[in-house]
Amino acid sequence: MTVMESIEEHLEEHGVKPTAVRILVWKACARKKESFSLNDMEESMPEMDRSSIFRALRLFTDHHLLHEINDGTGHQKYCVCRCEDSHHLNHVHFTCRKCGKTYCLEDYTIPIVELPDGFAVQEAEYVIKGVCPKCK
Repeated sequence: MTVMESIEEHLEEHGVKPTAVRILVWKACARKKESFSLNDMEESMPEMDRSSIFRALRLFTDHHLLHEINDGTGHQKYCVCRCEDSHHLNHVHFTCRKCGKTYCLEDYTIPIVELPDGFAVQEAEYVIKGVCPKCK
């Protein structure tokens, strides 16, 4: 199986039709080692227009290929989703206050919070803020 077939299959498994634009955007996403913003994607894909990138990111988020991070910086960030379920529960992120980068800490979990009757968790975010090893 070629890399292209693998990408197409991965997108299809998540209910995403693998168009040329979506394949290019997914390749760029998959190369990211840490969280990224729409602006980061634009910089890495100068040949593609902002609206096409944004639509692909939204679609990937809706189909649980990416998850969104609200790290308090005012810029929506994304990470490639490696969660076992679609709710991203117990997923910890770390935002560096010096460089502004947000990292997925996949090996660290947070406890499930028991909610009162009638409440149903759909999503949980846990962001720790401090200084990353590169900025120390």
